[in-house]
Parts: sequence; C-alpha cells; structure tokens
Amino acid sequence: MSRNKISVPEAKQAMEKFKMEAANEVGVTLNQGYNGDITSRQAGSIGGQMVKKMVEAYENSIK
Repeated sequence: MSRNKISVPEAKQAMEKFKMEAANEVGVTLNQGYNGDITSRQAGSIGGQMVKKMVEAYENSIK
C-alpha cells in the first residue's frame, strides 16, 4: 500500500501544478507524466523548493 497517493482528484491536480511551479523556479524542466530521467539532485531541488514554499505559507498564515 502506497502512503503517498493523493485520493482527491482536485488535490492531485493542485499538487502537480505546485510541483511544476517549484521545478520552474529552480530551473528544472518537467514533462507531464513520467520524469524518471531527472537526476536525484534535480528531484531534491524541486522537493526542497516545495517544502520552502509550504513553510513560508504556514509562517505567513500564523502571523
């Protein structure tokens, strides 16, 4: 059983959009669908950017 599955279609679409925006911000080009050809460093940069933006959004919401 995968724990990383998003079960709400709207949330999945929003997360894909968020991921594409984060990739664009760090200069990584993602394709729709499979992106197994990107490096671990690129994938980490995307994930790191996503976390950074989520933390900023949270910090702004509690101020």
